[in-house]
Amino acid sequence: MSTQSDLAETSRLEAFSDGVFAIAITLLVLELRSPELEEGERLWPALLHEWPQFAAYLTSFAILGIMWVNHHSMFRQIQRADRGLMFLNLLLLLWATLLPFPTSLFAEHLEDESSNAHVAAAVYSANLTLAAIAFSLIWWYVLRNHLVDHDMSKAEMRKSLIRYSLGTVIYGACIGISFVSAQLTLLLVFLLALYYGFEQVRTRGGTA
Repeated sequence: MSTQSDLAETSRLEAFSDGVFAIAITLLVLELRSPELEEGERLWPALLHEWPQFAAYLTSFAILGIMWVNHHSMFRQIQRADRGLMFLNLLLLLWATLLPFPTSLFAEHLEDESSNAHVAAAVYSANLTLAAIAFSLIWWYVLRNHLVDHDMSKAEMRKSLIRYSLGTVIYGACIGISFVSAQLTLLLVFLLALYYGFEQVRTRGGTA
């Protein structure tokens, strides 16, 4: 049974994480720039020309937003936080806070006809892959160390871990797809964000 100090420790971890996610999302919007207009150039076509910037922003916003929602959902299931969980949570936040950089890189080179677009897409996909691995490690760790507030059968544990790992595998595949099409990579990671928009962990009193 959780003690008051256990719950307080979990609350502190969640509050810290919420702040970090908020900062990461804020950094995303700071990368948006208004187009520089040539003399006589109209604003609307110039804005359309900047579509990679907005597409990358919206995709990363969706990813970070859904990551935050799932983080909140996951920690509703966790009774207490130990040192191992804290360090794994820091690992997740490391990749979350890094995301604005590859987002900016991706937006800048998305339409390049050189290999720069592929490299930028691969860096972006690698960041997301590492974040997905960190998320899976957190869930694996809390199940392994019985930090959740309910009992799950081994079959239920495997099922929930597979649901997390599926996204990790696809993110990893996107690293390779990046060298085929940067734009296809952006579409796939956006669709994968929508997949993660569905509940990935068992809720209190419910099933996965």
